[in-house]
Amino acid sequence: MKRVSLSDKSFDLLNTLFLLIILVLIVYPLVFVLSASISDPTAVSSGEMWLWPVDITFEGYQRVFAEASIWRGYGNTILYTLVGTAIHLFVLLPCAYALSRKELMAKKAILWFFLFTMLFNGGLIPTYLIVKSLGMLDTMWAIVIPNVVGAWSILVARTFFQQSIPDQLVEASKIDGASDFYIFIRVILPLSLPIIAVMALFHAVGLWNQYFNALIYLSDRDKFPLQLILREILVVNQMQLNDPTAGGGAESLVDQVKTAGLIKYAVIIVSSLPLLLVYPFIQRYFVQGVLIGSIKE
Repeated sequence: MKRVSLSDKSFDLLNTLFLLIILVLIVYPLVFVLSASISDPTAVSSGEMWLWPVDITFEGYQRVFAEASIWRGYGNTILYTLVGTAIHLFVLLPCAYALSRKELMAKKAILWFFLFTMLFNGGLIPTYLIVKSLGMLDTMWAIVIPNVVGAWSILVARTFFQQSIPDQLVEASKIDGASDFYIFIRVILPLSLPIIAVMALFHAVGLWNQYFNALIYLSDRDKFPLQLILREILVVNQMQLNDPTAGGGAESLVDQVKTAGLIKYAVIIVSSLPLLLVYPFIQRYFVQGVLIGSIKE
């Protein structure tokens, strides 16, 4: 057996300790927020609860889910995320694959056209006017169409196709009489599951978490996504704290402060849990796609 030198052992030990520290820094906030959402607010504010729940209570979740609009917001967000991600992949994958092919004419000019959008954009007012002129105000399309695909996503997917799809495979398919469309659907896409998973996850997370576009473009409350509904709950709760006569009812100010803390942590869990549950199932593709897609030419 090959002997491991002392320097290698020291490096492995330091590397392991460093990774453990990173793991603790990442996991601790997640555990803390989850525990704080079901703990007595007094124990949280006093520092008695620092990791595990203390005096478990589900009042924060009860207050959040007591809002009927929560479930409608969940449904809207799921719809926007699924439709927006599907459109994102439908536009992104053919574009990135075409830019990865050597035979594409004016490829560099087209690529610089996309790169230009990473440096400059029209701003909020011109974007709003375009959305309005297209008749998308107060519709689902105002959420899913703007920023449907970005230059960064195109560059990562293009690099993946260049590094992972052999030119010989495409040439062999053409010799067998396959068209470009057939090659893309039956040959390229089945080999591209890692980058598809990565791009789908990135865009889905962005759609799931966004509230600004909904705040700007939507006025019908029945179409509000989950994040906007949760924002309303936090804002209303804060208003009640600032003005106890604004709807606090018989609750004392101390009770309202305690409830506000529970609601704050419960809102974080409610908005983040679905993505945390989905991620483990695509982690394998996610890691592989990021590593391959990040290789430069």
